[in-house]
Amino acid sequence: MQVAVSLVLITKNAGRQLETCLSSVPFADEIVIVDSGSTDDTETIARNYGARFIHNSWCGFGPQKRFAVNAARNDWVLCLDADEWLSDELSLSIKKILNNPQADAYRFPRCNKFMGRFLRYGEGYPDWSLRLFNRTRANWSEDLVHEFVKTDSAVENLSGDLMHESGEDIARYLDKQNRYTTLQAEGLFACGKRAGFGKMLVSPLVRFVKFYLVRQGFRDGLPGFVHIAIGCMNSFMKYAKLIELYRLENKQ
Repeated sequence: MQVAVSLVLITKNAGRQLETCLSSVPFADEIVIVDSGSTDDTETIARNYGARFIHNSWCGFGPQKRFAVNAARNDWVLCLDADEWLSDELSLSIKKILNNPQADAYRFPRCNKFMGRFLRYGEGYPDWSLRLFNRTRANWSEDLVHEFVKTDSAVENLSGDLMHESGEDIARYLDKQNRYTTLQAEGLFACGKRAGFGKMLVSPLVRFVKFYLVRQGFRDGLPGFVHIAIGCMNSFMKYAKLIELYRLENKQ
């Protein structure tokens, strides 16, 4: 008998993408959506799929996702973003494993679409994502950005891709990355981490070599190059903002 599983999402103005996501998980015993203030048709679409729609003020990615997981009625949860959906192969893999789970947590590759192309190399793939787990043995970290699932249990891999299409143009993508690097810098600052000129210079170079050359991001053409170029810029800006935070602190 298949164990009961809750599909869990956090949303805000996700109406354009939500139906594709929800329709890819017809085997979910429950859908839990925690929303932080949508003004579009997100709630209408969610309720059309029988979801429990919960309003919760934004508290950061990690805490918001923990809140959503804890609101589920089942211990087994599948956590997706509204702009993600299961490929047919991944859907079959998940249904099969739920008949007899051999681990408490499962991860699978995520395939990201960027500049009209699903990336298959570099930073864009396989982008392993731990999203299916027993919440008694795993849960989201408290990180406000770049959150991840924490577990002491063994993690197993599933076949099939988690498809990701944000639908963002480069301008919106850069706006989001700017917010992320600010949150990262603030997190490092709060932990007392420091960076200097060397870290700010070397980190982007290492990232470029690792993902564009070693992991062959060049095979994704122009979208692959732009993707890693922005990633390298993020590494630079994160440490530049961290240095700026210390400079401002010393002026006080």
